[in-house]
Amino acid sequence: MEGVPCLSERYKAAMVLSGVGDAVGYRSGSWEFNFRGVDIYEELQSLGGLTKLDINKKDWPVSDDTVLHLATGEALSTGIEVGEKLFLEIAWHYVRGMRDMSGRAPGGTTSASTNILSRKTPPTYIVPFNKRGGGCGAAMRAMCIGLRYPEPDQLMDLITVAVESGRMTHNVPVGYLGSVACALFTAYAVQRKPVHEWGAGLMSNIPKVLDYVIQVGRDVQQNKDNWSYFVDKWNNYLELRGISDGKGLPTFPEEFGFIERDAFYKSVSHSGWGGSSGHDAPMIAYDALLGAGESWEELCLRGMIHGGDSDSTGVMAACWWGALYGMDKVPNNLYKKLEYRERLEKVAKNLYELSHGNEQK
Repeated sequence: MEGVPCLSERYKAAMVLSGVGDAVGYRSGSWEFNFRGVDIYEELQSLGGLTKLDINKKDWPVSDDTVLHLATGEALSTGIEVGEKLFLEIAWHYVRGMRDMSGRAPGGTTSASTNILSRKTPPTYIVPFNKRGGGCGAAMRAMCIGLRYPEPDQLMDLITVAVESGRMTHNVPVGYLGSVACALFTAYAVQRKPVHEWGAGLMSNIPKVLDYVIQVGRDVQQNKDNWSYFVDKWNNYLELRGISDGKGLPTFPEEFGFIERDAFYKSVSHSGWGGSSGHDAPMIAYDALLGAGESWEELCLRGMIHGGDSDSTGVMAACWWGALYGMDKVPNNLYKKLEYRERLEKVAKNLYELSHGNEQK
């Protein structure tokens, strides 16, 4: 398509900009845990605005989101086929990633689960079912799964890896279905599927996820008993935006600034902190992408500058935006000194080569 960067550049943009979205939304913890989007925006303006930020390791470190997204990507970069050996590799990368959490605010569910994994001999990727493990920690690290398995005929590989990597820490449907959503939306971005069709695509594939869980045979009844929450929340959201069938364009309120967005993000949340759960983090990131179109700055305002879990929504929204549009329109001061930029670029290169070889799109 004319004006669209080649696919390898979009892979790089997906990974690098995911780190930018995380770093901006996190702001060393001060923005992630500020519950008023207006206050965050005012501070952003005092810094000269989004385009003037000097993103660097000291002042704008990445959070646990990027560290564990890298863990997923580096495990997938091994090229191991889908199966138990790959799952063990991913689990090992998560345990290793947890050693790099100083100042990064890792979630309690992730910390507890990886602690279980680290103590198991022989190694395992399985933790107990946890009805309270519905946070966004599985979803925030899953986008790159869609870079590894981007094609429609790879859907079951994508679902399998998203589910198993997700429930290594968040073993409840609302947790790992968020992982499936993030991986699938990245694949849709690689395919350049129209964004307003993504939500309907997710819902049409949810039954395949349940079929997989039943087939594996682990915690089946607990999963069935806790299945409807994610599905109901997403059906309600898609109906609100008028895109349940994926055919029409989304509708937004006439007034939808920082105050209105904060209220909406809170309304779709589990406990009042928009973006902190497996269902609402990808939902808010998707909402930001729908509303921003090709505008990077608008994406940041909607997806990273709000009074919720802004680094988690930011890491997702920026990844999908990069996979769609590349990074030509993003000022290089936002990423040239980004922490772990070289690792992010290497993962992008490896996943592109594994998925597409020398193919250019």
